[in-house]
Amino acid sequence: MRARWTKAQGLDILGAHLIDYPSPTNLGYLWGVGSTAGLCLGIQIVTGIFLAMHYTPHVDLAFASVEHIMRDVNNGWLLRYLHANGASMFFIAVYVHMAKNLYYGSYTHPREHLWCSGVIIYLLMMGTGFIGYVLPWGQMSFWGATVITNLASAIPFVGQAIVEWVWGGFSVDNATLNRFFSLHYLLPFIIAGLVITHLVLLHQTGNNNPLGVDTTTDKMPFYPYCYVKDLFVFISFAVFFSFVVYFYPNVLGHSDNYIPANPLVTPAHIVPEWYFLPFYAILRSIPDKLGGVVAMVGAILILLTIPFTQSSEIRSSTFRPLFKILFWVFIADFLILGWIGQNVVEYPFVEIGQVATVFYFAYFLIIIPFFGYFESFLLRMKVEN
Repeated sequence: MRARWTKAQGLDILGAHLIDYPSPTNLGYLWGVGSTAGLCLGIQIVTGIFLAMHYTPHVDLAFASVEHIMRDVNNGWLLRYLHANGASMFFIAVYVHMAKNLYYGSYTHPREHLWCSGVIIYLLMMGTGFIGYVLPWGQMSFWGATVITNLASAIPFVGQAIVEWVWGGFSVDNATLNRFFSLHYLLPFIIAGLVITHLVLLHQTGNNNPLGVDTTTDKMPFYPYCYVKDLFVFISFAVFFSFVVYFYPNVLGHSDNYIPANPLVTPAHIVPEWYFLPFYAILRSIPDKLGGVVAMVGAILILLTIPFTQSSEIRSSTFRPLFKILFWVFIADFLILGWIGQNVVEYPFVEIGQVATVFYFAYFLIIIPFFGYFESFLLRMKVEN
């Protein structure tokens, strides 16, 4: 006879994961940023559904439909600014979340699958953000889509065929816009499903903590202690988000996107959204087109390797003073790459970008895999002396 779930059993499961879930007592406010990223995803899905009701995915009407949303739809301007800036807020939350996990070693055993699921979510976010940037059909939308999709032509033998398949023709046109709109509507729901998987893996392994020490005794229930901290992070985030939306709604955008797309006029300087700039800088730092594409893709996929290459016996950077310095140098390096990505391709930006690219890969290919052995050697020398 097949077992049936009762309402009481369902409530018990929800209570075990949302109220009584055992959490480390020393969790800080940074642990609320992951929940904030989930809140951002919810905002993006809700505002996106309402925007899709008024948007027209056609090259002759897309730009005008966005203007219609801004001018004629009740509170359409608010929906659009919430959605456009919400994407930036989502990436800010995810970047802070990833930096926190890198610092406290939350990618190490037994959380390898948790980290990898987060990287996959990040990859899908980048794809969703890119195709969403194309939809307003402004100058930067059109030329950004042309440049980025054309990178696939660097793949030997099949590159041009892949580009034309993505475009649906011989240039970025109506077919491209239609399929990008469809994908942009679909992908957030796939991301939401992966976020649920991410949470299941988190509750299976348990939270890391600032000390990086797993314990089964020093725990507290998730409610009310963690709820209060998450609520504080939510309110702080809402204040910052509201300030951007109401006072500086275009500060993270590009002015050229308020000009309708024109295939005959190329912008002086083509740049993607700010959250792609570090990887765009890596792409431009390699003189060869194929090499640049491989480096850019590799810069993202390399994040999947660190749970399996790290060599330190200590999880948290709190107790790794030398590695802590290198971590903050890496953060500075990532910000420098973002700054280089928005500048023109000329001296000295090219040279700075190349140095920053070398350190970026050195951090993941040399420092993380081998620095743990160096720390162990120093520790043994200290003990012997």
